[in-house]
Amino acid sequence: MRGRDGGRRLDAAELGADLGERATLVQFSSAFCAPCRATRRVLREVAGMVPGVRHVEIDAEDRLALVRELGILKTPTVLVLDAGGHVVRRATGQPRRADVIAALGEAVGTP
Repeated sequence: MRGRDGGRRLDAAELGADLGERATLVQFSSAFCAPCRATRRVLREVAGMVPGVRHVEIDAEDRLALVRELGILKTPTVLVLDAGGHVVRRATGQPRRADVIAALGEAVGTP
């Protein structure tokens, strides 16, 4: 997963869902994207393992203005937000579970 995304902050209104208490995994998907389904499983599993972490999935086709603003070029794209909604990590393609866990460590401030 890539590093910081310029300090961009997202809030519940932009996401259409509440932020996680400690971190939020934001997934941009599209209807016919096979890697999006696998990504959904990984992110839900990790969010279920870590207290205070929420998984939010956004249909890229339904939220084109946000997709353009954030420079989302393909699905799946995953943003890891800290508790304040700041983008800590960004990745395209299907992430590995270990990479998601490591990115969450950065988002929640653990080593």
